[in-house]
Amino acid sequence: MNRKEFISQTAIVAALWKFQNIETMQSLFNLPDNGQIMPALFVGHGSPMNAIESNEFTQKWKQLGKTLPKPNLILCVSAHWETYGTQITAMDKPKTIHDFGGFPQALFDVEYPAPGSPDVAQSIHTENSSIALDQRWGLDHGCWSILRCMYPEANIPVLQLSIDVNKSPREHFEFAKALMSLRKKGILILGSGNMVHNLGRVAWDKMNEPEYGYDWALQARSEMKAAITGHNLDILANYQKQGAAWNLSIPTPEHYLPLLYTLGVKNESDKINWFNDKAIMGSLTMTSFVLES
Repeated sequence: MNRKEFISQTAIVAALWKFQNIETMQSLFNLPDNGQIMPALFVGHGSPMNAIESNEFTQKWKQLGKTLPKPNLILCVSAHWETYGTQITAMDKPKTIHDFGGFPQALFDVEYPAPGSPDVAQSIHTENSSIALDQRWGLDHGCWSILRCMYPEANIPVLQLSIDVNKSPREHFEFAKALMSLRKKGILILGSGNMVHNLGRVAWDKMNEPEYGYDWALQARSEMKAAITGHNLDILANYQKQGAAWNLSIPTPEHYLPLLYTLGVKNESDKINWFNDKAIMGSLTMTSFVLES
């Protein structure tokens, strides 16, 4: 089955799937309001091997898991789940998806058995009926490679929200705004992708250099960070019109769009704290940030 066929079939299944005779929950759902706004993250996830390696990037993920407030639930938007229409995982026990090839068996042996939360998924669907309930996906490596480092006990419920291929970048950003209230319920919003991600231009001979980026990758990263810090949505939403450096850095949108979901749930009082701000292998950046009020 090719990628387009898989996306099409998941859309059909989502359209057919319905929960019946489930009452609307009070408010958004029965998680307590913690009286504070949960941080939100955009994480450059890089290679799947980060899930089993110890390096400066994974050490920072581990540190975040210890220093951020413990979430009631995690909602992840990963670059690796694209669908027609927006879907949310709604099973009790989401499977660990090994959506890659050519890596050591040790990586395929990894399981991340975090529970799902059908009740919360149903409540999100009730609040926004355009978000379809999914029973087929699970947790892909854009999600579990990070969470395995942050929360190795896998004891926090995790939902994944898909990326609708029909939406424009601005529509993704506007759609994400409706998720902002989740942060008040102790839900950690995690956007997982890479700001600069061009696998066709990777400098494999520079794999072991601690930081190496092509000029265009470094330029695009710098301009993206300036637009994020300056809250310039017009630039970020119209990334295809920002010149050659951006077009080389974002040849396809799936790794870039999770960034817009994290920015969409940004609160006016949030501060942007950057981490893992490095380019690797020429055409990738691990640049990440946490939003904290």
